[in-house]
Amino acid sequence: MPINQNVFSSVAAWRRRAVSRAVHRGARWVREAAAVTAERPGPYRFRRIGTGTRLAFPQGTVFGDPWIELGDYCIIAQDVTLTAGMMPDLDLGPEPILTLGNGVVLGRGSHVIADVRLTIGDDCFFGPGVYVTTTNHSYDDPDVPVGKQWPRTDPVAIGAGSWIGTGAVILPGARLGRNVVVAAGAVVRGEVPDHAVVAGAPAKVVRSWDPQQGWQPPLRTPAPVPIPEGVTSDQLVALRAWQAEEAKEAYEAS
Repeated sequence: MPINQNVFSSVAAWRRRAVSRAVHRGARWVREAAAVTAERPGPYRFRRIGTGTRLAFPQGTVFGDPWIELGDYCIIAQDVTLTAGMMPDLDLGPEPILTLGNGVVLGRGSHVIADVRLTIGDDCFFGPGVYVTTTNHSYDDPDVPVGKQWPRTDPVAIGAGSWIGTGAVILPGARLGRNVVVAAGAVVRGEVPDHAVVAGAPAKVVRSWDPQQGWQPPLRTPAPVPIPEGVTSDQLVALRAWQAEEAKEAYEAS
């Protein structure tokens, strides 16, 4: 009897592993087949999808796609919402409403909502869950529910090279300069100059670049040193082991 139980247990375990592998292979196939690219736009009619750009599956809410331009080599992660217009099937005129530059990365679960002109410059990186909108509710009339009042809209522009941290919110009318860093969870409105770091709700400049003095206030950590060209992975592993040994000897000597 124990022998039979062992046999049945082994067969059941083998079946579970086989089913698991099959499910994962199927899921990978679906993700690959349902990703959106210029060659395989799926159900969408984007104004432009650049070379090397990819929208991961599953996509979030997407509408107004004929008024959306996506540059080259953009990465749009899973569950990212991209919309142009307040609702589907509107005629938004001859010009694009939402434009992503080249090399833009939108983190998983981000929302980019463009009812009027919204531009994201080249090489901008968004963490997960970023929310960018050109529209906000109004509450002028105290006798009408806020959700039923006509919203306010204002264009948004995010400068090239900017980094938008996880969970940040970019409000209507925001104008971010080049290479701006937005801290996680910040709520940004108004003008942000080039090479500034903003944090808080509402966001305020907490660090900026001065051509004569550098970063003010100064950075607390040294700048990362890039890996030299030609260095192999084996050399990096050996260097790490050497550094660990050096740290151990220093600790023991202290």
